[in-house]
Amino acid sequence: MIKLFKWLIKLIQELIDHQKRNVRVSTQKTQVKDKAATNKFIEGKGVNLLLIRDTFTEKSVMGELFINGERICDTLELPWRDNQRSVSCIPAGEYKVRFRYPRESATRDYLHLLIKDVPNRDYILFHRGNSAKDSRGCVLVGFANQQDFVGNSTLAMDLLMKELINCGHAIKNINLIIKNK
Repeated sequence: MIKLFKWLIKLIQELIDHQKRNVRVSTQKTQVKDKAATNKFIEGKGVNLLLIRDTFTEKSVMGELFINGERICDTLELPWRDNQRSVSCIPAGEYKVRFRYPRESATRDYLHLLIKDVPNRDYILFHRGNSAKDSRGCVLVGFANQQDFVGNSTLAMDLLMKELINCGHAIKNINLIIKNK
């Protein structure tokens, strides 16, 4: 618990420092146009994440991530390659998600998310990274996306975690819908 509070204090300090530097990042929350997609899971029974994949290239798939209908950040994944391990994004669909703590990971020393029950895949995460090569089949979060790239990944990951933590007890039931545009 103390570790979580220290992490939250560090996050708040980083956000304040970020604002002081006047770095322009498109963090403005916008409402998702497809509101019905976020309400597919029972309202009041958890947190709904919606990932809308909207740009498909040979090197990556880019999209937007929403929490309960509000835009949080951009996403970057590997392109679709028949759900092959470490070289493909996961299939569009519905998944359960849980927090994955640093103590559970040999490579991630920060709080991140684990997507559960992905067919024929294990340890699919939401984590930091800037290009598709950082992904290995996971979902990267960031801001200021360009083709095959997301920037400010640490800031986006921290914001995502903060927003989920602010949801309170609902975080015990995190639902994810992935849709291809």
